[in-house]
Amino acid sequence: MYKSGMFRGSMVALVTPMQVDGSVDYQSLANLVEFHIENNTSAIVSMGTTGESATLNMDEHCDVIARTVEMAKGRIPVIAGTGANSTSEAIELTRCAQQGGADAALLVTPYYNKPPQRGLYLHYKKIAESVDIPQILYNVPGRTVCDMLPETVKQLSEIDNIIGLKDATGDLNRLAETQTLLADTDFYLYSGDDATGTEFMLRGGHGVISVTNNVAPRAMAAMCEAALAGDRKLAESLNQPLTGLHSHLFLESSPIPVKWVLSEMKLIPTGIRLPLVTLAQEHHQPLREAMQQAGVLA
Repeated sequence: MYKSGMFRGSMVALVTPMQVDGSVDYQSLANLVEFHIENNTSAIVSMGTTGESATLNMDEHCDVIARTVEMAKGRIPVIAGTGANSTSEAIELTRCAQQGGADAALLVTPYYNKPPQRGLYLHYKKIAESVDIPQILYNVPGRTVCDMLPETVKQLSEIDNIIGLKDATGDLNRLAETQTLLADTDFYLYSGDDATGTEFMLRGGHGVISVTNNVAPRAMAAMCEAALAGDRKLAESLNQPLTGLHSHLFLESSPIPVKWVLSEMKLIPTGIRLPLVTLAQEHHQPLREAMQQAGVLA
């Protein structure tokens, strides 16, 4: 039922546009949804890390997801970020995403409280049993200080509505380990690391959930198409102009750099919520150069 291959290719970890006062800018959000539909993005991830999920309250979080679904009008899948370090809160967020019409949920590993592997297994199992929506695991130990091991992913893959993993470790050896454990299954593996995303797909991954895609969606879509087709030469040539963005969009904690770039492109206002701040001046020129290299700035 769930393992339909709906989510493949170039998926955007979408920013949440904000006015200078920090309020959500829904008109800019609607414009971004159209921008991605026009530029061949495969799916939108709403309210993930790049969407500043940690700084929006529960009502705002649910509202942004529901409004994004409404704006998409069925033209592009919407995956809702619903992870939390409290299992009960993650269930509540996942339930509101389902009620808002999201096509799937993306659940980051519980951060700060550092659960053991058996705790991770029971956390995700409880959410999957509580909310009947396709769910994608999300492992990003650089942010959460919690690393979900391939053996735990294998256990969780046996739960019907857990359909995939976003792996943001940047470790291609980890991909190989996971693939070996999941051989002969239809479990989906997505890169959450732009710098290694092309190689991840060339080695059998199914797509990338990308920060760079906010800025250069058409180029990312073309690169992903080539990589998924196994055309290494074309995929690498299409990826080359994007390498500056892949690195420089992380000169400060994401989404600080990507929101600055999008404001330079006149796609969103400059708003961002504390404790995040606007991009430091010394990073402006390197990012402008990366934008020029990628062809998004004249």
